[in-house]
Amino acid sequence: MSRSIEREIRIAAAPEVVYEVVSSPEHLREWWPDEAELDAVPGATGTIGFKQDDGMMTVPVTVIEAEPPRRFTFRWDYDGEVATAENSVLVTFDLVPVDGGTLLRFAETGYDEAAKSDAVLEDHTSGWDYFLPRIAPYAGRLAQRS
Repeated sequence: MSRSIEREIRIAAAPEVVYEVVSSPEHLREWWPDEAELDAVPGATGTIGFKQDDGMMTVPVTVIEAEPPRRFTFRWDYDGEVATAENSVLVTFDLVPVDGGTLLRFAETGYDEAAKSDAVLEDHTSGWDYFLPRIAPYAGRLAQRS
């Protein structure tokens, strides 16, 4: 059985709004990391940072796909080398227009291929369970402003 994290979220905002929320640093910082530096362009590299008790934990990110307003994917959680299927997990945001809003299909895969431990999977699962529900209210507020 493949280890992965998969969620679906309905959002009262158009896919164009949700795409910006999941791909641009200014919006990412509103619901996920404390710091984000990246360009939503395939092959671009950047970082995301999370405040910890002992300072900032910075993690490299490599954008794999950027297809507005349908799909945004990136690899992360690798150490000091180019992100590959063998050393990182893949995060996918698929955005489907539904009833005037968006169905966000989220997946984080590659735990088996990258030989990530059960502890890493558990940590990411609890993290995504906390952060993903923050997308819908934030995107909804943005949609109301426009």
